[in-house]
Amino acid sequence: MATTTNDALATGADGHDRCFWAVGAPEYLSYHDDEWGRPVESDDGFFERLCLEAFQSGLSWLTILRKRPAFRAAFADFHLEAVAAFGPDDAERLMNDAGIVRNRRKIDAALHNAGRCLEVVDELGSLAALLWRFRPAQVPPPIRSRADWPAVTPESTALAAELRKRGFRFVGPTTAYATMQAAGLVNDHAEGCFVREQVEREQRAAAARLTR
Repeated sequence: MATTTNDALATGADGHDRCFWAVGAPEYLSYHDDEWGRPVESDDGFFERLCLEAFQSGLSWLTILRKRPAFRAAFADFHLEAVAAFGPDDAERLMNDAGIVRNRRKIDAALHNAGRCLEVVDELGSLAALLWRFRPAQVPPPIRSRADWPAVTPESTALAAELRKRGFRFVGPTTAYATMQAAGLVNDHAEGCFVREQVEREQRAAAARLTR
């Protein structure tokens, strides 16, 4: 049976050591094991994560996870072309949808950013082609304590600046870094987490495909 070695880890009921936050709720557990840090390659997938991380600002990530099915229903499964076609009536519909976070600035930013994403796709062929440019050139130091998890990095600051230059809204360095974590541009699973090595292999394979 695994045993925790630092405060960044917690041992789950199944005996596996995980990042400590993953054992706080069932939604966290499945998100941690199956999704967080796994590389995203689809444009719709990146758009969803950019939107959800922006909606999370000031709120618990658990709130967003629990509302995620409602978000997907409200935002056409985050299909870029569909959301980019949303108009004022859709914005009002979203503001009246109790299943999601009803914040006018965040909703308007999501609809606006869909159009900016399509502009990136037209220019570069995919949104992923842009975001994967900001994967760190060097592997960051491993997470060995809770204090080691960064909120902002030089790469996330650069990504946020690039997105702002392209007209994106509500994507600062912190939101950019959370997106990088969620979408597999960095591997912030703690050292000793039972999925860390598998996630690292998946990220390296994706980077080889997407950054050639």
